[in-house]
Amino acid sequence: MPPVTIYTTSTCPYCHAAKALLNKKGVAFEEIGVDGKPELRRAMTARAGGRTSVPQVFIGGRHVGGSDDLHALDAGGKLDALLAA
Repeated sequence: MPPVTIYTTSTCPYCHAAKALLNKKGVAFEEIGVDGKPELRRAMTARAGGRTSVPQVFIGGRHVGGSDDLHALDAGGKLDALLAA
């Protein structure tokens, strides 16, 4: 399974939803909290191609987007293939 990284804030409901989906699938992930850490948020924004919202999810170094994007991949049957690569 490729490494999964998710950038989050503690109060973001979309972050919680994305993490819940990953947990439901039994996916281990690295969570990087950007609360009050502008340097980490800048790094996330640069890595996410300018996107500033959280969460931002990366699977195997590939940016897959935010919570809605992650859930859309799952609904379309494409998330499991990404996680199995």
